[in-house]
Amino acid sequence: MSNAPVHHCPALFLSACSSGQGKTTLVAALARHHRRQGRRVRVFKIGPDFLDPMIHARASGAEVEPLDLWMVGETACKAKLHAAAGASDLILVEGAMGLFDGTPSGADLAACFGLPVAALIDARGMGQTFGALALGLASYRPGLRFAGVAANQVASARHAEMIAAGMPATVPFLGALPRLAEAALPSRHLGLVQAAEIADLERRLDAAAERIADSALARLPEPVAFHAPAALEPPPRLLAGRRIAVARDAAFSFLYADNLRLLEALGAELVFFSPLADAGVEADAVYLPGGYPELHLDRLAANQAMHRALRAHVEAGRPLYAECGGMLYLLERLVGKDGDAARLAALLPGEGRMQQRLAGLGMQALGGLRGHSFHHSTMQGAPAPAAFGTRQRDGAEGEPFYRHGSIRASYLHLYFPSSPREAAALFLPDAGGAAGVMAP
Repeated sequence: MSNAPVHHCPALFLSACSSGQGKTTLVAALARHHRRQGRRVRVFKIGPDFLDPMIHARASGAEVEPLDLWMVGETACKAKLHAAAGASDLILVEGAMGLFDGTPSGADLAACFGLPVAALIDARGMGQTFGALALGLASYRPGLRFAGVAANQVASARHAEMIAAGMPATVPFLGALPRLAEAALPSRHLGLVQAAEIADLERRLDAAAERIADSALARLPEPVAFHAPAALEPPPRLLAGRRIAVARDAAFSFLYADNLRLLEALGAELVFFSPLADAGVEADAVYLPGGYPELHLDRLAANQAMHRALRAHVEAGRPLYAECGGMLYLLERLVGKDGDAARLAALLPGEGRMQQRLAGLGMQALGGLRGHSFHHSTMQGAPAPAAFGTRQRDGAEGEPFYRHGSIRASYLHLYFPSSPREAAALFLPDAGGAAGVMAP
């Protein structure tokens, strides 16, 4: 048992009846509102996500970490919440999809840690029927700590009255939120536009905070007791003395900070480089994360010096690990949604093509590593896979994992702390003796 003290901190889990209800804007508004009141706010995001946390980090002024009972694990989630509670005045957790969607669901996590749940429902085109949906959310899982329901996208005072009139007395009504056109967050095919690309993001966040300041949701919630997990053993220093170059720029930004911390805990020295702007890279291993290479085809194609540097790296037998967008950059050719095409690094055989619809989605494991797939592209002419991921939902075969010389690549976004030894193996030329699909 841990001897760490129990920390008490106000906390709220923001969920909804489905995706697209406005959760991210509301959580960002609440984070900015409380930050403007002088409070230290920590925001967490349920499940795998890179884009929403960028927004919340700007809104709260603090790093945003993932929580997920399967990918991150209950013990690590417990540790994250306990640490945040000891250093914060408020914890906000944004759910994913609907409250009860997925296994485990957001409701499972809220129940596990005793988080009060506030649900958001987009009320456009709806009157008293809103109350029936609210009652269903509140009563579907007895025992869940349910704080109430808020109506979003409410058109007028009369519309708010209709919604309130249909609310059951047993379900707390947290108020009607107006349509916030001036605070809307722009999106594209993989979700929200990256925070760094929204020129007036600060204005939008402040506007959203001002519009919800008088709502019941903006009140400081009751404290929750957060207990510390048992102490964990530090990871073995399998990467001691190794220098890993991590791509990080507008084209490659889908990075879990937890992944970088784990690599450092394994002993690695991290340096960062830009495939868009830099002329070279020199390291023992290279990490190409996901992102938006399809939005930067011309610049990526034009940077021939970087192509040559990466080719020299691979020809020297040094590991290069690439995931999703990073893997697309290694292909011979990438075709965008509008048919524009570019020859890229040409270190991995095949061609990538962006699709109008989602081509891969869901939690998967690769050996002991856990992660997720979310992409709008397909590949043709790739080498034969060395292994396949395993879908968390049904155990079926998932995304291919490729080994091509010293390149290891997949569509999967892996969460390294889920299996530190296998994560280290991705960046070792001989896999360091580690077992599993990462070994040569």
